[in-house]
Formats: sequence, structure tokens, C-alpha cells
Amino acid sequence: MAANGIDSEQIVNPETILHDSVTATRSGKDEEKAKFGIGQKVKLIKEIVNDGTYPHSPIGTLMMPTGAIGYIRSVGEFLQVIRVYEVHFLGVDEAPVEIVGCREHELEAMEDYRDEVEEELEFMRKHREKYYSKD
Repeated sequence: MAANGIDSEQIVNPETILHDSVTATRSGKDEEKAKFGIGQKVKLIKEIVNDGTYPHSPIGTLMMPTGAIGYIRSVGEFLQVIRVYEVHFLGVDEAPVEIVGCREHELEAMEDYRDEVEEELEFMRKHREKYYSKD
């Protein structure tokens, strides 16, 4: 045990092989338009392992298994170049958390995304054109 009272073997298993999925698959900046939208149902196509960003589990802990189904809660950016989707996975008993940050290449759409805000704006535009003339 170290002088600060922390045993590094409790935090990091030296046998764990880590793959840096953040920088290994990055080719600059993600596409301008997000691939998934808020509320969209998605499936995890690549297991998520703690890379050290989740402080309550050792590095290498399985955070979410392949095949888990969830919904996009929000879309953000890491370092202004990497899009991260906050996904809420439901009913996954073997996972220590329900909400995980995912990259686009780790997710697959389970349904088409409907941008309800854009649909409402289009309805309003058509309504104005039909009932409010500029004359």
C-alpha cells in the first residue's frame, strides 16, 4: 500500500489490456451532423469498458455489454472534436451503471430518428404560407 493509503492494484489490474477507442479510431473531427438524435432507440455493437473515466469501478471493468438496448439522452463533445452520446440503457443487470457515454461507431440505430422540432417548424411554415398572405 502506498503512503497515501491507496493500493494501485485495487484500481488497475495490470493484466487488463486496454484499447484506446477514443484516439485509435479518430480521424480528425466527427461529421458535422450527428448520426443519432435525442430519444432515438439504439443498440450497443461494441462493449464499453471503463477506461478510467468512471471513478467507482476499476479500469477494465465491463460497463455495458454488447447488444444492450438504450435511448439517446443527450449529445455532447469531448475536446471539441469527438462526439459523445449519453445513452440510457434499461434492464441490463450485469452492468454497474445505466447511463454510458458512447461514440457513433459503438452504436447502431434500432429505429429511424424523427426530428419533431423540425417537423413542427415545417408545419408552422406551411400554415403561415396558407393562411397569412403577405398582401
